[in-house]
Amino acid sequence: MDVDPNRDGPELRDAHRFAVEVAQAAGRLLRRGTRGELHARAKNDSGDLVTDLDLAAERLIVDRIRARWPEHGVIAEEGGEYAADNTWAWLVDPLDGTNNVAIGLAAYVVGIALCDRGSPVLGVVHDPVAGRTWSAVRGQGAFVHESGPAARPLHAPRRPVPTAPVLAWTQGHGVARDDSTARALKVVLDTTARRVLQLWAPLLSWVMLARGDIDGIVGYRPEAVDLPAGMLLAAEAGMAVRALDGGSFDDRYGCPADRRSFLAGPPETIDRLVKLVTAAQWIEPQVRQLTPISLTTVGW
Repeated sequence: MDVDPNRDGPELRDAHRFAVEVAQAAGRLLRRGTRGELHARAKNDSGDLVTDLDLAAERLIVDRIRARWPEHGVIAEEGGEYAADNTWAWLVDPLDGTNNVAIGLAAYVVGIALCDRGSPVLGVVHDPVAGRTWSAVRGQGAFVHESGPAARPLHAPRRPVPTAPVLAWTQGHGVARDDSTARALKVVLDTTARRVLQLWAPLLSWVMLARGDIDGIVGYRPEAVDLPAGMLLAAEAGMAVRALDGGSFDDRYGCPADRRSFLAGPPETIDRLVKLVTAAQWIEPQVRQLTPISLTTVGW
């Protein structure tokens, strides 16, 4: 999509600087909060958790966005839709990795994206633990911020084609345990990849891909709110993003879950990843016949 940064919307340079500063402010709140006692509770039947830190960080981000651009739409992980705007909308994941924080694992980030007519034009991911921020502006590249708003370009280094890749896997909270497509994909990845990371923080996986730390990501019906920021970061760093069948990926926010599944990796190896994932369709009929073991079966 061609983007006119001045088309009835914010100047992207200002929005970029604003988003980086707000994400870092939320990160400082989270960093302080994780040093104290946390009160995690179930958000829904999927087992996903929420804490007071999620809510506090979201409130900080949303309040600042609405004060700066009250006419923009805001869609947040915990609070849902705060304001409707079919043109400009901010997507906020105040704490990507809540389940990690709840068990004392310091693997979590803040994610913010700005979308123009559904497609991301700006993405920011901030790691409060490392004190680093990664950002991207559509058509202008990806950046890493070591401290404060100052930035340097981020380009994923070329890696030798691995004999067995290191991949990250992510799936949406609504994916059932007996989903045969997800199970078939996991079987293929587990038996062919050198390692499959399940970080419980998808935005961290996108950062690792953008930096060239891993060889690809496979996402099955991922959550919508954190996808745009990470995907734009990886794409602007030089990575390719495809649909599971290898076709073009629709990056617009609001697509149904079955159209959000994706593959992402270096352009020189993305076709290999497509072939790897395509192999899952051959074993899915067999996987469908297997009955998942329930917790009640094993006396949990």
